[in-house]
Parts: sequence; C-alpha cells; structure tokens
Amino acid sequence: MSDTTPEHGGATPPSDRTQPADATTGLPAGAGTAADATTAADAPTPAVDDRLQEVSGAPHLMTDSATDSERREGRWSDALRSIVNGSVLTTVLAVVLALVASGVLIALTDKDVQAAAGYFFARPVDTLRAIGTAVGGSYSSLFQGSVVNFGAPSAAAAIAPITRSVDYAVPLVVAGLGVAVAFRTGLFNIGGQGQVLVAAAAAGWVGFSFDLPAAVHIPLTIVAGIVGGAVWAGIVGLLKARTGANEVVLTIMLNYVALYLVSFMLRTPGLLQAGGSPNPISPPTRDSAVLPALFGERYGIDLGFVVALAAVVAVWWLMNKSSLGFRFRTVGENPRAARVAGMSVPMLTIWVMVISGGLIGIAGAYQVEGAVTTGFTSGIDAGIGFDAITVALLGRSKPWGTFWAAILFGVLKNGGYAMQAANGIPIDIVSVIQALIVLFIAAPPLVRAIFRIPQPGARRRTKQSTKRKAVAA
Repeated sequence: MSDTTPEHGGATPPSDRTQPADATTGLPAGAGTAADATTAADAPTPAVDDRLQEVSGAPHLMTDSATDSERREGRWSDALRSIVNGSVLTTVLAVVLALVASGVLIALTDKDVQAAAGYFFARPVDTLRAIGTAVGGSYSSLFQGSVVNFGAPSAAAAIAPITRSVDYAVPLVVAGLGVAVAFRTGLFNIGGQGQVLVAAAAAGWVGFSFDLPAAVHIPLTIVAGIVGGAVWAGIVGLLKARTGANEVVLTIMLNYVALYLVSFMLRTPGLLQAGGSPNPISPPTRDSAVLPALFGERYGIDLGFVVALAAVVAVWWLMNKSSLGFRFRTVGENPRAARVAGMSVPMLTIWVMVISGGLIGIAGAYQVEGAVTTGFTSGIDAGIGFDAITVALLGRSKPWGTFWAAILFGVLKNGGYAMQAANGIPIDIVSVIQALIVLFIAAPPLVRAIFRIPQPGARRRTKQSTKRKAVAA
C-alpha cells in the first residue's frame, strides 16, 4: 500500500524496503520508544534546497531565488547610496545652487524687473515674466557665448565658443593641478600668483631672447616656465622643511616679492623691458616660441591644450600609481604615520612644493606663449594663481576633477563677456558665481540639507541598529 505526500505528490517506498536510519539514534525510521518519537518530532527539519522542485514528476532548477533577488536589490541600493553619498553629486548640486543664487542677484539688479515689481500685486505676471527674461536671457547668452552658438550660420561657427572656453581653461588646468598636488599632501600653496609671475618672466625671457627652431624653442620656453615656478615654490618647501615656517604665510608674502621683482625687471632696460619703450612691458614673444593652433586660427585650441592633458595624465599617474605619490598621500593623511614608516617628511615637503610650483609654472609659460604674445606686463598672472585654488577645491583635488572644474571656469569666464555684451550684465556676476561655488563646496552639509540628501552612512547605521534590536529580541 502506498501513501501520497502532500509536499511532492509522489508515492512513498513500500514498507518492506529498508528505511533510512535516524540521524540521531541510528535506528530505522519509526523504530524506538514514544520518547524517541517525541524527540524526533521536536528535532529541527533538515534544510531543503528550494531550487529543486518537481514539475510533472521531473525535478528542475529554478532560474531565480529570493536570495538572488535580495542580492540584486542590495547591489542597486549600494550603487544608489554611493552616488548620493559621493562627492560628485554634492559638487554638481553646489554648482546648481550657485547658479540659482546668481540668478536671484541678476533679477534683483535688472531694471525691467525693478520696474515691474512696482506694481507686482496688480499684475504679478509681468514681474514673473521680467524675471524669466532677465535670468533666462543672461544664462542663454552665457551658454551660447561659451559652449554652442545656436544662431551661428554654420556648424563650424557654432562650436567655436567652446574652443575659446577651452583656451581660457588651459592655464587653470595646470595651475589647478599644482594646487591640488599640494592639497593632497596636506600643504596649502597659496602662492600661485607669484609662481605664475616668476614662471612668465623666465619663459618670456627665453621666448624673446633666442632665435631657435620651433621644435626646440617651444619646449625650451615651457621648461623655463617650469623651472621658474618650481624654484619659487621650492623656496617655500625648503623654509618649511628646515624651519617649520607656515607655508600659507610664506606663499602669500612671496606673491608680493614676485610682483615687485617682476615689476622692477619690466622697468629695467636689459632685463625684461622692451628696448626703446618707456613702458614697463616686455618684448613680444618670437614666432618660433608661440604655440601653434591645432585647428586653425578660427578656433582657440592650441598646443597648450595637449600639454595640459599630458599634465593631467602625469599627475594622475604620479598620485595614484607611483610610490612617490603614495608617500605624498601618506604624508597628507598622517605625517606621524609617515615618519614611523621611515619616510622623510621634510624631503617630501620640498618635493611636493617643487612639483606644485612646476605645474603652476606651465601656466606662466602658457601666458607668454599662447595668451599674451605681444609683450607682457606685471598683470600677466590674470588672477590665475587664485582661481587655481578654486578650481582645485571644485575638483576635489583629483586630476580629472580639476580638469573638468577648469573647463567649467573657462566656460564661465568666456561666457561672462557674452552675457555682458548681450544683456548688460556686469562681468562681476561671474566672480560672484565662482565665489558661491566655493562657498557651497566648502559646506557639504548645507548642500545636503537644502536638497534633503541623507548624510553618508545614516541609512547604514539605521539598518545595523535594527539588526541589533532584532537579535536582542
């Protein structure tokens, strides 16, 4: 006689066949006393592989299980959490907040908005329309003047603005990399202005003093700028390593020293002053030292962009793949641990400042080889040294982050002139946008609070506390 099990629907083996032995007593199933039967009933049921099921009498393997589904959901939730808690989202939202705040300033200073606001309660739509026209028109002019001009007669003319924005961004890329390297090592290189001035003076002198083939003259001029910036920043590294002086004070003071030194050289015949000119200006850079355009004179991209890309790759390899970069990051994270590990912190400090100044020196060389080739003055730095600090902060001191932050600042600077010409918006609004970006970048909790983004690790702590409560119960 056979019996049908409710689980599988199959028939049990005949009673005269050998029954499997009990796992606890070693006796055949069903044998033993009543106590044994009770014990067997209370024993836990062996784990059953739920992937094996019978369909029409044949077992098959399920294609998915609850565990796989939960694991997949966990991966997606972890990915979403990493995006929300990451610095990239905070940086993007900081830029958005800066644009919104600047839009409010544009609306408040616009004459049409002020006129329409006088009768706001009678006709509020007019005020809202005036705000939309002022803010939307300004940002539209900024975009079309720096990225893509949709009103251009041809596609080639339409993409010309972005090439000019890249041209503005090239010195910010290399100078930002120099500041970022110092930041990653725990040093604050605030002396970008002085390093750009000294590098421009050295590169400019090489650029107008020698008559060499372009294949030699261009690299030699860049090397002169690198050496000038490295030496000027190396002074700071040496003083900090030997005397423990604060690098912030040293770099700021050396900015003034460099400014007055270069001004003196520009007023002295035989040094940097152009012959026969009473003005403090240098001779023009020779054609053999001028960076050639990559896509023709119509577009702003020249060989300096290739040099900037090479610098980004080199810094990325230095900080992430080389042993020297590992020592830099170790000193930046914990100088005491670096000393215990046998690293020479003073020597690493000198090397960091030399490399940082050398990168900023490329920006100084670019200024005399690509931006201002007709002769430079003491204003050749053009604020690059201080803008580089903002770029490094916005890029989170990462090489590629610094690159894209520099591109953004190039877009803002190039588009600011178009915005001023088309809408009469003061160019200072661009500086306000940059300052607000720095403000929001420096306050991530504020950005998270405005957009109601949970703090990193908050959800994880909630889950862990729930698990602890469940275990305690």
